Amino acid sequence: MSDQETDRQGGKAALDFRWHLSSDDAEIATTELEFALMRTFESFGRWQAECLVTASGLTLSGPENALLHIIRMNDRAKSIKELARLTNRDDIPNIQYSLRKMVNDGLVTKQGTNRTGVTYAVTEKGRAATDTYSVIRRKLLVSELSGLPDFVERMSAATRVLNVLSGIYEEAARVAATHRR
Repeated sequence: MSDQETDRQGGKAALDFRWHLSSDDAEIATTELEFALMRTFESFGRWQAECLVTASGLTLSGPENALLHIIRMNDRAKSIKELARLTNRDDIPNIQYSLRKMVNDGLVTKQGTNRTGVTYAVTEKGRAATDTYSVIRRKLLVSELSGLPDFVERMSAATRVLNVLSGIYEEAARVAATHRR
């Protein structure tokens, strides 16, 4: 029995965490992290969507909500290229669809032309929605999280780990794409 399996059970009889993705401690730890990331991503998306509906009555997906806040970030209009880079996305047609949806909802405006460069900026309605979202987020989420022991240090450490993992996953994806048969 590995130390990891014993720790998970508090010293009791261990569960078997091995399967086709995880046959040793390193694979088990990686697989458990990946499942935690997937669950967290889905929970985060649901949180974003519910918070925005509460804030504005508008329904956007989690990734669309993220785009709205990133467009508002630093109160500076963003191009699709910037939005893709800041969100680590390469699905430009989906980003364009989301932007059209937000333009139609009156949350963002499209500025410029293909010739001068198209950017997107929040409207007053978008600013009001993101301001209210921020207030609700502070009351419901951040107030709960900030009560955790060593919250700021733990979140900073988690952010560093996730950023390193992002780079490792990107490199592994490039290698896999380069050498696929």
